Amino acid sequence: MLPPRAHRLNARFHLEDEPMSYSMSRASLPAFNLGLAALSSLLDKAATHCAAKKIEDAVILQSRLAPDMFAFVRQVQTATDLAKNGASRLAGVEPPRHADDETTFAQLKARIDATLRYLETIDPKKIDAAEDREIVFPLGPDAKGAMKGDDYLAQFVLPNFYFHLAVAYAILRHNGVELGKRDFLGAISLTPLA
Repeated sequence: MLPPRAHRLNARFHLEDEPMSYSMSRASLPAFNLGLAALSSLLDKAATHCAAKKIEDAVILQSRLAPDMFAFVRQVQTATDLAKNGASRLAGVEPPRHADDETTFAQLKARIDATLRYLETIDPKKIDAAEDREIVFPLGPDAKGAMKGDDYLAQFVLPNFYFHLAVAYAILRHNGVELGKRDFLGAISLTPLA
């Protein structure tokens, strides 16, 4: 089930009754909303798993798939950063900064909720206006990159966002948390047919 904030975002960005061309805001904001809401649910399942198995949260929070990959906690932090920073850069506004000091599932859920609240403040029209504007963004601590807005969204932000969501999911599965594909997909707008 989606958190209340995610329902509000879905209602705001999923405009089924309005004929409209597909836009950058429609390609990004609902995807961020759906992905972060699903990630929040994954955190609930991870916390339940740890409690049932008497595993310290830190075991999973610091778990990684390979030695050179980010730990689970950083995967969640990066997914939220991609959503808020990507939307902000496209909208031409300064994103809020997070301290990156979360040490519990509850703190990570609060970070996700803060990101969802922030995304509610982004003007979709400003994102849509960024299609041909050059977006400059960091590529690590010492380098920057630049792309047209539509390429930045399609080739950098969304693939990276989904990558970190998928790795977070994989880390939980690897650690025995009972999850399925529906947990990763979240509350998609699906109408089952006979």
